Amino acid sequence: MKKRQEVYDLYWYFACERQNIFWKKLNGEKPPWTNDEILQEYKFCNSYRVNDRVSQYLLRNVIYNGKKYSNEDIIFRIILFKLFNKESTWELLLNNFGDVTLKTFSMKKHSKVLEDAISNGVKIYNDAYISCANKAFGYDRKHDNHLALLNKMFIEDKMQHKILKCKTMQEAFNIIKSYPLIGNFMAYQLVTDINYSDVVNWREDEFTIAGPGSLRGIKKCFIDKGKMTNEDIIKYMYENQDKEFKRFNLDFKRIGNRPLQLIDCQNIFCELDKYLRQKMPNLKSNRTKIKKKYKPKESKIQYVYPPKWNINL
Repeated sequence: MKKRQEVYDLYWYFACERQNIFWKKLNGEKPPWTNDEILQEYKFCNSYRVNDRVSQYLLRNVIYNGKKYSNEDIIFRIILFKLFNKESTWELLLNNFGDVTLKTFSMKKHSKVLEDAISNGVKIYNDAYISCANKAFGYDRKHDNHLALLNKMFIEDKMQHKILKCKTMQEAFNIIKSYPLIGNFMAYQLVTDINYSDVVNWREDEFTIAGPGSLRGIKKCFIDKGKMTNEDIIKYMYENQDKEFKRFNLDFKRIGNRPLQLIDCQNIFCELDKYLRQKMPNLKSNRTKIKKKYKPKESKIQYVYPPKWNINL
C-alpha cells in the first residue's frame, strides 16, 4: 500500500484532537476546546462512536434503563430504535404504548401513531442517518416498510432466537443483512449496537465494514491500497494505533483502558473525509462541504458504558 503521508498523519492528529475535545468538555472546561479552527467551527463525531449522543441515548434509555427485559426484547428494542435513530420517535412510542417490547408491538397501531406525527410536521427519522427507503414490503410510506420489516424479523421469522445463538459478530451480521431495507453498513451498525448489550458478547476485533464516508476517507488517505481491502486498511489502523500515537508524540487519552475499536477507526476515516473538505479541498470527492456547524447542546450527557467494558470515567 502507498500512503498519502500528509493525510495519513492527519488521521492520527484528528483522532487525538477530537478525543481531547471530548475530555475538555467532560471536565467542564470553557470553549474553545481546541486551537483548530475547523474543529471549532464544524460538527464532528467523537473518536469513540460510543460517546456520540445517539449511542449514549441508546445505552441509557433503550438497553440499560433500569428495567428487566428478556434477551429477545432487548434485541427488538435496539433494532426498532436504530431504524429511526431518533430520540423523540422513541419517546413518542413510549408515550403511546407504555413501553417498547414484542408484546406491545403492533404494525397497525404503531403506523397510526407515526402517521399522525408526520401529519403534524414531526420528523420521525434522524437526518444524519442512512436507512434504506425503498418499498420492499409494498407500502408507500418508509415507516410502514420499516414496521413490516420488524414484523418479518421478529414475529414471523423469530430472528431474535437466531441472533442469540450467534458466536460471532459476522454470523449475526449475515443474518441481519439478508433482510430487505438493510444494507451492509446498516447491518454492521446494528450488530455493533446489539453487542453493547449483555445478551451477547462478540469479539469486536474480528470484523468490520467500511461505510460510504469511510471509503472516501480511505481514498484520500491512501494513494494505492495494494492488495489490501478497505476492511484490511481499517484493521491496519486498529492494530497500529498505539505505535502511531507514540510516533507522532500524541497523548491519546483512552476511555478506561479501551483502545479505539475497528468501528471507531472506521468512523474516524469518515470524519477525516469531512475535515479534509476544509483542510485540503484540493483532494476531490463527491462531497465538498461540511454540512453541519457546531452548536453547543444545552443538555449535558452523563456517560454510560456497557458494564462488560469496565469503564469508569
